[in-house]
Amino acid sequence: MLVPSRPVCQTTQLHLPATPRRPNPLAMKQVAFLASPVTMPGSPVRRADSFEHDSQVAALRGPLAARGMELVEVSWDADEDWSRFSAAVIGTTWDYWNRETEFIETLARIEAATSLFNPVSLVNWNRRKTYLRELEAAGARLIPTVWVDDPQPDAVCAAFETLGTDDLVIKRQVGAGADGQHRLKRGEALPDLCRPMMAQPFLPSVQTEGEFSFIFIGGALSHALRKRPKPGDYRIQSLYGGYEEDVSPGADDVAAARAVITALGEPPLYGRVDMVRGNAGELLLMELELIEPYLYPRNGPKLGELFAGELVRRLG
Repeated sequence: MLVPSRPVCQTTQLHLPATPRRPNPLAMKQVAFLASPVTMPGSPVRRADSFEHDSQVAALRGPLAARGMELVEVSWDADEDWSRFSAAVIGTTWDYWNRETEFIETLARIEAATSLFNPVSLVNWNRRKTYLRELEAAGARLIPTVWVDDPQPDAVCAAFETLGTDDLVIKRQVGAGADGQHRLKRGEALPDLCRPMMAQPFLPSVQTEGEFSFIFIGGALSHALRKRPKPGDYRIQSLYGGYEEDVSPGADDVAAARAVITALGEPPLYGRVDMVRGNAGELLLMELELIEPYLYPRNGPKLGELFAGELVRRLG
């Protein structure tokens, strides 16, 4: 049974581990931007949407250089001496959901050698989408969700009844970028599902209004944008033809997004709150991206300055 959400303005704080501090990390004046084999420049397996990696690196490099820090692109699975970096930022590790154990173990080693943002404790909490249940208990409004830990056909079919819909979106509990995601209508053949999944009703507003992203740096709103799918699709990622638009959100929408970040207690270095309009007109939380979100620098000209300033402040 779903637990009814309280109004988002009544959000309480979750007690998550604090960001670790390191002594005098600026001495080495290098920051690792953790990428992956599928996003690193020159990689033979580079993804088609890796221009987003390039855009994000370009937005951060100049502001960090102005503060005496060099941004270095490095694959998270590289054989590296992580202690040579003053910090490591999880950037475009866009394969971690298929290498989950290795990823977490590597992040723990990196964090033992330097300051890691966001910290591995937060990554561990955020990597499985069941964190949404904690945010709901803290007051966030969610899309109604059925958690299908063992995605057998009967369990998936039962989600139609539980959610009162003929149109479902089924996602991996550990995943990103619509990888392994399916839109399924009642009566259609079930896809091959072999991982823990989550099922939600399809919301038409994704196609009519789009999905909203709110980018927060150190708890402060950098910018917001609207992501739209190409005609006939519902996926908003650029890999599937999705595109972005600048938006000036209203005060109520900003408050709804900010309350999600506030629920964390200590704000992370960076976070992206993804939301969609519900049938009653309110914004509902889709995901809180704290691991490797694309921060849409093209829609936020101040992003690089805000990010670099907050990183230096935290390292100081």
